[in-house]
Amino acid sequence: MTKIKSGVSLLLTLCLICMLCACGNGKSSSGSSDISASSSESSETEQVTTEAQTDKTDEMVSQMTLEEKVGQMFFVACPDVNAQEWVGKYHLGGYVLFGRDFADKTADEIKADIAGYQSKAKIPLLIGADEEGGTVVRVSDNPNLRDSAFLSPKDTYASGGWEAVESAETEKAELLLSLGVNVNLAPVCDVTGNIESFIYDRSFSGDPDEVSEFVKKTVTIYNSKKLGSVLKHFPGYGDNTDTHEDMSYDDKSYEEFKKNDFPPFSEGIKNGAGAIMVAHNITACMDPEMPASLSENVHKVIRDEFGFDGVIMTDDLAMQAITKYTGTDAAAVAAAKCGNDILCCSDVEAQYPAVIAAVQSGEIPEEQIDASVKRILKWKQKLGLLK
Repeated sequence: MTKIKSGVSLLLTLCLICMLCACGNGKSSSGSSDISASSSESSETEQVTTEAQTDKTDEMVSQMTLEEKVGQMFFVACPDVNAQEWVGKYHLGGYVLFGRDFADKTADEIKADIAGYQSKAKIPLLIGADEEGGTVVRVSDNPNLRDSAFLSPKDTYASGGWEAVESAETEKAELLLSLGVNVNLAPVCDVTGNIESFIYDRSFSGDPDEVSEFVKKTVTIYNSKKLGSVLKHFPGYGDNTDTHEDMSYDDKSYEEFKKNDFPPFSEGIKNGAGAIMVAHNITACMDPEMPASLSENVHKVIRDEFGFDGVIMTDDLAMQAITKYTGTDAAAVAAAKCGNDILCCSDVEAQYPAVIAAVQSGEIPEEQIDASVKRILKWKQKLGLLK
């Protein structure tokens, strides 16, 4: 009996020694394996979550009528009257609010207005505003909302460096979201150091690296708050004239665009910007005939060269550079046809039925509309608008 006990005891001791040796020798390996397993499980969870979200948007699109799908593509300048009625009538994707929509109102009045619009929406609306700072301050220009309007990012940086810029962009995001605005039509990615340029006051710098850093910080802050960001104005406004008034032609080479204009857009995309706004300039090196906003070639650059899979939107289709070029109704059809997901417009009453008719006639494939609506819904999902 004693021998048996001694044998068992010896065997247990040897097993214990082996286990200790294995743990000691494999400590780093074991720790690494645990991390890998954890990362793998995390990745699988994220993949399942992403797939579930994709399935949700697929299901939503499959249950929508053509009229509802086309409506989601319209980001409309909020009308003075019938704003709530239009939400349901045109199945709108969103409203863009301008200075008149904020002027002289209290925060509570603005919240009530936006809540009223949202109450009529089957799918929550994107509510956008241009709050760049400086010359474009739709919200903070109202003293009821902020003691003074935001300075331009350029002037903010001059007054306090990057810390001041980050503080201002954080405050912008919090102010907009507190009112019910979920998209800031910013940051401006245009690069120019030419004081005579139309976009100079709105551009952060003439140095593409500095503009890229500004864009990176802004997009990162907005994402952390779940405020939508829009990179504008692709492919870069540069020193072009004002397209609110007439067509602008840009003869720069593609290499110049890659060196000077593209880097801020690349940085914004890399840091998770949800949307890109395309300008109305004609850029000869990409498309010598069509404005960038209506150019299939320019959209291919965004999708293929930049690898961007988010939302592409037009600048306002009511701007003179476009209406003189195509006419009002044709502008929306051309914009949807060439690859824009969102149509920013001031004339939904004419443009909405024109796009529906173009799909019904086969001029625009319905599959293309479906793809655009999925991108829009995914953006809304990212912003926490879809439950």
